[in-house]
Amino acid sequence: MRPDENTLQQLAMPDAEVYFAPAFIRSPQSDVYFERLLREANWQQESIKLFGREVPMPRLTAWYGDKAYTYSGLQNKPQPWLPVLQELREKVEQASGQKYNSVLLNFYRTGQDSMGWHADNEPELGRQPSIASLSFGGERRFAFKHRTRQDLRPVPLILSHGSLLLMQGPTQHHWLHQVPKTSKSVQPRINLTFRFVNS
Repeated sequence: MRPDENTLQQLAMPDAEVYFAPAFIRSPQSDVYFERLLREANWQQESIKLFGREVPMPRLTAWYGDKAYTYSGLQNKPQPWLPVLQELREKVEQASGQKYNSVLLNFYRTGQDSMGWHADNEPELGRQPSIASLSFGGERRFAFKHRTRQDLRPVPLILSHGSLLLMQGPTQHHWLHQVPKTSKSVQPRINLTFRFVNS
């Protein structure tokens, strides 16, 4: 492992402020976090409205923190912080220099679990939100695409076990991101996106 793999390095993306550390938390410790989150989180299969129909989300989710939060028309009431989430929040806050009061957990069980193109730009996140995305478990492909500039190619990333992706500044205004489906055999993945929700 290169010495800089556990520290955040800025990606060369215009109209954005994105940092990535592929091995922010090293493997033996990441294994422990994955097992704890799998066992301790209160995972739910939520449904969202799509073209007037209720459809199950293609992943399991859990919302923890100090504030309620609405996305995709889904009202999330916060559950109290688990010790493992408090521990991870402190690590992420120290690395990013930001404060977070909430976290959304996503559990991708297979390659068919996914997240479509979107931006984390809900009004309660503020004008320039800081989103810290921590991944445990199987590697998954991730991509950014610019909202308006056709001359820019999508920016691909591999979200590895123990990686930290930090999106802040104008990123959510100018870029969309996704975790696409894959037909490849992949291991289950847990993702935590820490954010600061305003009252």
